[in-house]
Amino acid sequence: MKRLLLLSSALFLLVACNGLQTKTYQDDLVMPLAEGQEDSLFFTVSLEYATAGLRVPQMELMNQTIGQQAFDLEDAPGSLEEMAVNYRENLIDEYLTENGTPEQERGVLTWEDKINGVFTAEYKDWRNYLLSYYSYRGGAHGIQTVTQLVFDKKTGELVSEPQLFKEGYAEPISALMQEAVKAEFEAEDPELLQLVEMDFVTPNGNFSVSENGIQWIFQPYEAGPYALGIVTATVPWKDLKPYLK
Repeated sequence: MKRLLLLSSALFLLVACNGLQTKTYQDDLVMPLAEGQEDSLFFTVSLEYATAGLRVPQMELMNQTIGQQAFDLEDAPGSLEEMAVNYRENLIDEYLTENGTPEQERGVLTWEDKINGVFTAEYKDWRNYLLSYYSYRGGAHGIQTVTQLVFDKKTGELVSEPQLFKEGYAEPISALMQEAVKAEFEAEDPELLQLVEMDFVTPNGNFSVSENGIQWIFQPYEAGPYALGIVTATVPWKDLKPYLK
């Protein structure tokens, strides 16, 4: 299938991040659906990954996990660059299939995919990674999601809630999270509090760690309507202490 006026560039940026040396894989693609049409596929990816500062096996595992999470893969085949290229090619094929070609006389749309990932703060033996994704497939608005990953620097593995908490943690920690959400909305915008579906404010595996405690994130629609946006719940370590392993 012919691809018209495809503009793409990929590059790597090297930085140092609190002792951990990293590079950033970047790629930008603009592909009009058809010649003379403004409707296009816009694809942008910027993913930071580890290159030095930890043992090689740990960094390789972290980087594979970043690619797996960023491109929604069950496993992590190949390098981060290979995963990004495969994702881009599959996205192009999906875009052309869904929206057709001039010969098929089907409607044209603009699609956007923006993927961004960066290492953020570290706490004790853990290192946070923030992964954001914006997707637009037509309609009134796109969808923005944020995923927080916590890596164990000693092993390179993701840290999960069951590794942190004792058995039976979900119910008491849910109560703490709901109180945190209530306090935040009451301080910033009390009218929106009534839109929060508190029954869904429970441990969901999407968290980060810091000296302040653990922060959970809920995507749009996960704990209420789109108007709420992304909802966060931060619970201090002192309140979590009875439930930690």
